[in-house]
Amino acid sequence: MPLPEPNSPWPPKRWAPELAEMAVDDAWYSGDPKRLASVYQGQGHRRDGQRRLWGRDRAPAPDRRETRLHIPMAADVARRSAGLLFSEPPRLTVSDTALQARLDELLGEHAERVLLEAAEVSAALGGVYLAAAWDAAIGPRPLLTTVHHDAALPEFRYGHLTAVTFWQELERQGATVLRRLERHSRGRIEHALYEGTTDNIGRPVPLTEHPTTAAVVDSLGPSGLVETGIPQLTAAYWPNIGPNRTFRGSPLGRSDLQGPARDLCDALDEVWSSWMRDIRLARARLIVPGAYLRDRGPGHGAHFDLDREIWQALDIPPTDGMGITLAQFAIRVEEHRSSSDAFVRQIVQSTGYSPSTFGLDGDGPATTATEIMARTRDSMVTRKTKIRYAAPALGDIVEAMLSLDRALGFSRLTPERPGVEFGPAVAPDAQAQAQTLSLLAQAQAISTETKVRMVNPDWYAEAVAAEVARIHMETGQAVPDPITF
Repeated sequence: MPLPEPNSPWPPKRWAPELAEMAVDDAWYSGDPKRLASVYQGQGHRRDGQRRLWGRDRAPAPDRRETRLHIPMAADVARRSAGLLFSEPPRLTVSDTALQARLDELLGEHAERVLLEAAEVSAALGGVYLAAAWDAAIGPRPLLTTVHHDAALPEFRYGHLTAVTFWQELERQGATVLRRLERHSRGRIEHALYEGTTDNIGRPVPLTEHPTTAAVVDSLGPSGLVETGIPQLTAAYWPNIGPNRTFRGSPLGRSDLQGPARDLCDALDEVWSSWMRDIRLARARLIVPGAYLRDRGPGHGAHFDLDREIWQALDIPPTDGMGITLAQFAIRVEEHRSSSDAFVRQIVQSTGYSPSTFGLDGDGPATTATEIMARTRDSMVTRKTKIRYAAPALGDIVEAMLSLDRALGFSRLTPERPGVEFGPAVAPDAQAQAQTLSLLAQAQAISTETKVRMVNPDWYAEAVAAEVARIHMETGQAVPDPITF
């Protein structure tokens, strides 16, 4: 799909249904009650939203505040998913030592933060795109960037990404919208600027019309494109997990919220809103005869204050036996707490995680990594599944970055595709690991080198060899070769 034709519908009909679903996930992920109400009261979800808490038209009166309470459970699920994937930064390795040093330089702390944020967005929206960029003002190296799932129009062939168009809304003045489009294909990047409306792409305008796009004019080649000089695509698609249950056969990944999780999050908000209503109603108030209160005077009208501690509810003389009466309703704490816990547990299980990952199991703290792994089995299975989707995208984009590094003249090293290894989600228990190594050593079933690698899985081969030599020297196992002797 090339850049869109002038005055064509926006977004394109091909991806309009998927983008509409992403808008719902985005509203839940944002945690903004106004966006939730806007989505479910909108034209596309009005009928479905009427039975939801956030789909009901409950605009507060000028003298009344919003009584619905939102619990950001969707954002919590996305955050925990990212933490499980990148509790430790992934290890990308190549065979050449000099290239490995350059790769470590490219993927520093900034890239680690980019991947952590990308993992959270991917879990919330169903996927994310990794893109390679460069800017001489920042430094002589390619940069790892991300584009969110709902800001890209991909092109797939047999399940593989062949091109993608990233878009960004730069300005909105009334009904006029200015959009920037950036299309990545093999060997080239196209830039365009369109002036249209909310549902129409409009007409192309010169890139110099906006400062954001004017900065790339100098990098355009004779054909009006940016020639990357590499055969790889300078973007990679990272699906959260598959398959997409709403759009079967779609190459796009699915959000952790797809399915019953949204309804359960809405029900959780209703429980907490009811709980807060009990708390508001349970404020202690006094019902007293009207003669006990001050009269505002004629012509001042009447006003009911929710925070008023004394009600003027009975117009009776204070001598009729109806003195001061206390009004205070009960708060159904246990009922609401148990309902809330049940909904949270069901949300967690429907998204593929273990309740203990969210602190729901009260069987006492786990003391070893083995116990933690046992309690979080579902979470670990989901984590391994997501790694299978994330690793190819990381390999693709890092290989493209290494190729760009050479093509742009920043490096002379020959690029290669890296291996991708994810660290453990839970740090191994030192005592259990020491017992395992001791038993294997007693059975003469493990070498010193293997033991060092098990204790230090992120060490290079040179560091492992040096540590083995020190251990042999200290334990007297460093025996000279008899033939050499």
